[in-house]
Amino acid sequence: MDVENLNVGQDFDELPDTYVIFITENDVLRKGFAVYPIERIIMNTGETFEDGSHILYVNGAFRDDSDIGRLMHDFSCSNADDMNFALLKEATKYYKEDPKGVEIMCKAFEETRKEGELKGVLNTLVSLIEKGRITPSEAAEEAGMTLEEFLKTVKPLQVT
Repeated sequence: MDVENLNVGQDFDELPDTYVIFITENDVLRKGFAVYPIERIIMNTGETFEDGSHILYVNGAFRDDSDIGRLMHDFSCSNADDMNFALLKEATKYYKEDPKGVEIMCKAFEETRKEGELKGVLNTLVSLIEKGRITPSEAAEEAGMTLEEFLKTVKPLQVT
């Protein structure tokens, strides 16, 4: 993630803070809090390590009259009319009830499904390469790609 937040020649001190937010269905840390801020620490000293990266676990089951409690309520609503926040209610109605919004969501889900299927096929092909059953060229052909496209696409999987 850091590489995407810096231009060539920029100093690492110029990195913006980053947040990874996990909204969990239940209170996975079982302490009853709405939000669990997680920070890095230097284990030898107990001091916080100020690298600008932050993790938040949000308890999706949390309910009260605070903004976070009301937002978690809204996230669990299947009916937009039961939501608290007007902007979220409006967006939910658009994507669930307006024909244009429904079409956008259907396309997004279809693209996500296709990406998932492609990822599954590519993982299978990589596994076959790793087992020596097929060559990268054969895998690329099977995926309907050039060898260069295939290798670039599966590069994070370190195919050789």
